[in-house]
Amino acid sequence: MVSSVNEAARKQRRKAGPTPPTEARATARHRKQTLVSKLSDSGFEEDLGSSPICSPARADSTEPPAVQLSNWYLQYGDVGFQIQRDNEAKFHSGKSLARQPQLTAEARCKLVSWLVPVHKHFRLSFECCCLAVNIMDRFMASTPVAADCFQLLGVTALLLASKQVEVGSPRIGHLLALCCDAFTKEQLCNLECLVLRRLNFRIAAPTLAFFLDYYANYPDAKGPGRRCNLARKVCELSLSDYAFNKYPPSLTARCALRIAGELLEAKGHFRSLLGQGGRNHNLAQECKDNLRLLVSLNQGSLEVIHGLLCSMASLRDVL
Repeated sequence: MVSSVNEAARKQRRKAGPTPPTEARATARHRKQTLVSKLSDSGFEEDLGSSPICSPARADSTEPPAVQLSNWYLQYGDVGFQIQRDNEAKFHSGKSLARQPQLTAEARCKLVSWLVPVHKHFRLSFECCCLAVNIMDRFMASTPVAADCFQLLGVTALLLASKQVEVGSPRIGHLLALCCDAFTKEQLCNLECLVLRRLNFRIAAPTLAFFLDYYANYPDAKGPGRRCNLARKVCELSLSDYAFNKYPPSLTARCALRIAGELLEAKGHFRSLLGQGGRNHNLAQECKDNLRLLVSLNQGSLEVIHGLLCSMASLRDVL
């Protein structure tokens, strides 16, 4: 019975004949057009077409790798910077602890200082770390947080930031394990929903890492590699210090790059930088002076970074 049914089906396929090649090509063309249309609507196709990696004009560039700008700067440049600069004040929370009776600047310093190595442990970007601190500060500016839930807020903000800027996010179980399993998955998910509602789902924000990347890739920037790495370390220190919350991220990033340039020119003499700068009450000068003080208080860790950068530079010269 089964063999007769299979034979009848084969005869029917023979009568129908194979699928015409023109019909197959038309179907494939329709699928391709639909895909291109969807990509074009999202803007993704344009990004692919103008990507510096795929562009033959940039691939044939004769510029040496040392002066090549980042992909982001080549694609967006000053336009993206101006957009982020205009939105900076909307997403900057300078007094996040004003409504926190149970939290102090010292507690925030400990939490952010803990989040910095945690984001490196999961191999997340510096942008993700800065965005996590921004999310945490904006939430604290509107909602009181209990002292025993502060660490949970930190890992929740890191999870939200990773979902916004990273390809993949850390597992919730791994984040809770770093908290010694003091919290449950349900508590984290509930807090995640609360943070999203309080921030009105506006997670993306101009961050310290964004402006640092922009200034480091500016055409007039000198020594972008070593200078940017050292400036990033200075920015990591400023993230945990609540005193720097009153400065806009763009200002802190610019001052950090200047401090990094001075450190490289001083060849490791960090203490000599402390006495520089007068009693100028300008906000930029004040930020720069406070960064010098912060650098002098953490000169041990910065000297290690500076030594590694110098040894890497000398190794490249030899090679």
